[in-house]
Amino acid sequence: MRVFEEAGLPAGVLSLLPGGAETGQAVVEAPEVRVVSFTGSTAAGRKVGETAARLLKRAHLELGGNNALIVLPGADLAKAASAGAFGSFMHQGQICMTTGRHFVHETVYEDYVAALAEKAEHLPVGDPATGQVALGPIIDERQRDRIHGIVEASVAQGGRLAAGGSFEGLFYRPTVLADLDLANPAFADEIFGPVAPVTRFTSVDEVVDLVNANEYGLSVGILGDVGTAMQIADRVHSGKVHINEQTVSDEANAPFGGVGASGTGARFGGATANMDAFTEVQWLTMRPEIAPYPF
Repeated sequence: MRVFEEAGLPAGVLSLLPGGAETGQAVVEAPEVRVVSFTGSTAAGRKVGETAARLLKRAHLELGGNNALIVLPGADLAKAASAGAFGSFMHQGQICMTTGRHFVHETVYEDYVAALAEKAEHLPVGDPATGQVALGPIIDERQRDRIHGIVEASVAQGGRLAAGGSFEGLFYRPTVLADLDLANPAFADEIFGPVAPVTRFTSVDEVVDLVNANEYGLSVGILGDVGTAMQIADRVHSGKVHINEQTVSDEANAPFGGVGASGTGARFGGATANMDAFTEVQWLTMRPEIAPYPF
């Protein structure tokens, strides 16, 4: 807000209203608000959407994600592990587009897990204000404990802890969990922390089914042969697909949005999409005088 003020934005154009659920409800219900753009959890987004629907308001909902990274056979494993580490550990995994599920072809599975674990073990964690670190703190103790609870539950249900799984204060070590099935908590839930759950697949048909089995559909990354990746891209349910890239990617000029539990499929970003998202179309006709009618 201070930056906008110093840049000369006129008073009243942009408002900041700190508060909890009651503040959010008041803003959504206010008759002066005609379009709602909400970014947050799927649970909160459902409430915003329900309120907007009751009041016949348009709502753009950008919600949670449990994004998949697919590693195809023949992919460069060193580069794939680097991309996977960035996708899962950037900003401590506290991004809606974070890589939450790593699907790796069985021919490169063990090597990928080892390479990703090696990355995790050597990434420095600490206060970014006092040193050169790759990962900073989790937002608060409640979220840290939720992350750790999912990791512990996943190991208890048969997952293999390949790296991490520990913390000091709010600093959670980058963690790699291997040998998971779809029912494992680390695969089923959006963790929102620096955890990389990994499982294997054997065929294109199988990995498409695995990706689509989750309720979220925000971002998918596919690493490896471009032709195979394009076939997969046509079949996965996702608002964004990135070939030979990890899942965290956003540009101001590109429409942004997800499907399923990741949002309403609304697209905004860039001049054309924003005009459609945040303005109303009005049809105007005009004649030089009143037209004659046969009634």
